[in-house]
Amino acid sequence: MSQTISETVGQLNISDEVPALLERIEDISPLLMSQAAQNEELGHLTDAAAKALHDAGVFRIGIPRELGGYEASPRQVIEVIEKLSYADASTGWAVMALQMITGTTAAYQSAEATAEMFADGGYHLVAGQGTRLGSAKKTDGGYLVTGSWSFASGLPHATHIHTAALVEETGEPLIFTFPKEQATIVDNWDVMGLKATGSIDYSTKDLFVPEAYTYNVATKDFVHGGGLYRMGLANMSGINHAGWALGVGRRMLDEMKQLAQKKSGTPGTSVDTDQFAAEYAKAEATLRSARAFVMDVWAGNEATLDSGGVLSAEQETLTRLALNNATWSAHEVCMTVYKWAATAALREGDLQRFFRDMHAGTQHMTSGPVVLQACGRMLSGLAKDGEWVFFSLVEKGKEK
Repeated sequence: MSQTISETVGQLNISDEVPALLERIEDISPLLMSQAAQNEELGHLTDAAAKALHDAGVFRIGIPRELGGYEASPRQVIEVIEKLSYADASTGWAVMALQMITGTTAAYQSAEATAEMFADGGYHLVAGQGTRLGSAKKTDGGYLVTGSWSFASGLPHATHIHTAALVEETGEPLIFTFPKEQATIVDNWDVMGLKATGSIDYSTKDLFVPEAYTYNVATKDFVHGGGLYRMGLANMSGINHAGWALGVGRRMLDEMKQLAQKKSGTPGTSVDTDQFAAEYAKAEATLRSARAFVMDVWAGNEATLDSGGVLSAEQETLTRLALNNATWSAHEVCMTVYKWAATAALREGDLQRFFRDMHAGTQHMTSGPVVLQACGRMLSGLAKDGEWVFFSLVEKGKEK
């Protein structure tokens, strides 16, 4: 039986495991960088990269402490995803999806289901799609789930799937968790960027899922863990995607810095112009400003969660705005680097790959124009009765 917010205060955990984890990520970063090109060829992470990530413990950052996880705070998660994405954008993206879904599954689903999936301090990695709804019919002991879903980032590395469906009898949107082999997997990830994330499709037809392996898609009630899980899935997503964008933006700026130093002093080079210096400085300010905005928003969110509260409508709005701004600020940095890197950005290698990955990342719904427009309506006072239901702004008391 799920606890409710009124029954569970649950302070926010600041994990003492994260500083050592960041050091371990630093140690494996050369390996992660070395695997990036092969990751792309495979369409998912290499065995060597996946093993290094497991051994470092990165998939434990979102799992409740009582289940053997780190239950890291939002700003700690941002730092971890930022560092992984700096090493390789696809690696950071796959990890952020897997660790978030795995951790929230452990926190929100029933104690019975979690005891099976997280026994003896172990864990099963979970991947899937929570923004597109399939359909579910009630049956004895559970539901029959039917649908097709795309963009299941990290699925090649998962053992279980998390997916969303609307219960036909009640209209309630639920998350369902089931073993990966019970779905039909379609290995169709042929894209411009984020090629190594393995964000493939899957489908089910009248698949039986026990009731214990479900929870409401918008829940902020948790069975395991503390205040971190009081924010719900949508805000969890905001943490991770912001960290990814900041890590990718920083890597591109650092690549340009190295390239500029290499080119400087050669006849006719553009990096020795005042215009390059000014635009590089502007890109640096843009990225640092975006990061400061993200961290400021999450500092306030953390204080609310630690006090036992839930995020206000304004805090949820700022959370989405900070993420959107981080993504498009990193994109702006990307375009500046592309401009001044000139033909170096066209050739196969790190710059070209990060350019493609950044453009793929901007297509996620969290960074789309609809979310930004909704933020503007809320902050300008034009949506006084608005509230966030997942990534949609709706009138209070009405689900979209």
